[in-house]
Amino acid sequence: MELLDFLIHFGVTSDLAAEAHALLRGATKREVPGVREDKETYPQAQVTTITILNQEGARALGKPVGTYITIEAPELLRENPPAHEEIAKILGQKLSLLLDKWKIGKSDPVLVVGLGNWQATPDSLGPKVIGQFTVTRHLFKYAPQSLPPGAHPVSALAPGVLGTTGIETAEIIKGVVEKTRPRALIAIDALAAADLRRIGTSIQISDGGISPGGGIGNPRQNLSRENMGIPVIAIGIPTVVHAGVIVYHTIQLLQQEIPEAGFKLNRSLAEKLTAQVLAPFGGNLTVTPKEIDDMIYNQAWVISQALNQALHAALLASGAALPLH
Repeated sequence: MELLDFLIHFGVTSDLAAEAHALLRGATKREVPGVREDKETYPQAQVTTITILNQEGARALGKPVGTYITIEAPELLRENPPAHEEIAKILGQKLSLLLDKWKIGKSDPVLVVGLGNWQATPDSLGPKVIGQFTVTRHLFKYAPQSLPPGAHPVSALAPGVLGTTGIETAEIIKGVVEKTRPRALIAIDALAAADLRRIGTSIQISDGGISPGGGIGNPRQNLSRENMGIPVIAIGIPTVVHAGVIVYHTIQLLQQEIPEAGFKLNRSLAEKLTAQVLAPFGGNLTVTPKEIDDMIYNQAWVISQALNQALHAALLASGAALPLH
């Protein structure tokens, strides 16, 4: 039984374009029309760029046309500051590429939004990032003499979630965009993966927009260029995985390790066993590692440093920006 069929049956989706592409290509045993894949290798990371070229590719992967860059960096799970600095540098370079793609000038205003819930650790990545990088929009009004030429007016927002505000996140952001008139929106969010190995180790940056909560089956209004009226660049890291994925891989490993047991992993068996295990949760349960606090801390630091590098090159060159830890 293919993992893709299993995921579709239980309504499990992946926020990662690279993962969706690999699953679909593995299931069909052929290249996906309308999709191009490019790979790069760095000392601390493997970078996969999925470009969805047209609507045919968009329908196949279930994601909008755009560029989806995935940085796979296992060292994110370890306390390795030098590696984290290198990963942040790669992310900053890729963010700069997407800003250039949309012709966002070096001094154009940018709004950074941290999506998610402060009080739920696996969902707190976005808000944690907001507190760890440099904002400058207010300085252009109150302390312009402190800014070097070419500085971005950067503002930030952590709008919370519908359950605590009673307002759709997209509505809050849309109002801020209309009032402050940024040239681009950068949204940071925790994602869901369909592969345990990607939890905490893969960073996706894309210009295809984002649907908050989509990966855990609770999608809100999407943030896109069409809805916001400006380019939307999304940065995310998977922090959760559907429990059914764990059940699937456990059954698969059991079959491989004990072939004499004589049972075959077929669709009906896998679906039946998974449904029984997840029955107390209505078939919908997501899990996260117990080290999630440390993971979020390291991930937020890496993303905040990348934002500083991409948005505050002039400040860093002048020594004015003070990246926080």
